[in-house]
Amino acid sequence: MNHLLLVEDLHLVRQGLKMMIEQDETLRVIAEAGNGQEAVEAYERHMVDLVLMDIRMPVKNGLEATKEIRARHPVAKVLMLTTFDDDAYALEALKYGACGYLLKDADADYLIRAIKSVLNGGMHLDDSVAAKVMPHLLHAQPSKGAGEKIALLTKRELSIVKLVGNGKNNQEIADTLFLSVGTVKNHISQVLDKLDLRDRTQLAIYAIRQQLC
Repeated sequence: MNHLLLVEDLHLVRQGLKMMIEQDETLRVIAEAGNGQEAVEAYERHMVDLVLMDIRMPVKNGLEATKEIRARHPVAKVLMLTTFDDDAYALEALKYGACGYLLKDADADYLIRAIKSVLNGGMHLDDSVAAKVMPHLLHAQPSKGAGEKIALLTKRELSIVKLVGNGKNNQEIADTLFLSVGTVKNHISQVLDKLDLRDRTQLAIYAIRQQLC
């Protein structure tokens, strides 16, 4: 069973999302929050497997809450859920360590697939958001010394980086390279150390910027 924190300021929307999510018997919403400050406090209490985070909320917005949660708990998984397919919001969310960006018009099956993808170590971007975000990433200024860092990677590690950049989760990478999920996780940890990156989201963005995928 995977435990979720659902963050949404509108109660009726929150209840509707909860019903959609819990159609899958492996997912359970065990905590709710109506603003970003409540989200930070709820995460500290429950340490859930995934946070489904709205962006525009009172007191503290979802971007600020995501930044704070990720700063305190780098392994926290946050999936942004919003009505706004704005590239600036999406880029900001990814910068703060969100594992994906999903629009609220998604149906239940799509929402559940996105949640499971993130839980399995993947990164999910709604198609309309990805179309706006990718050009920004592709045309970003390459990191200084990137070539030297990439040269430190083994052939296997480079293969994994490419698959992460293509949005594959740990299970999909394991299946593609005939490895165990545990081995994939270990390789990703080593890659993060070699490239001086904080988390998997940064690694996916790095792979795209350096045109490794």
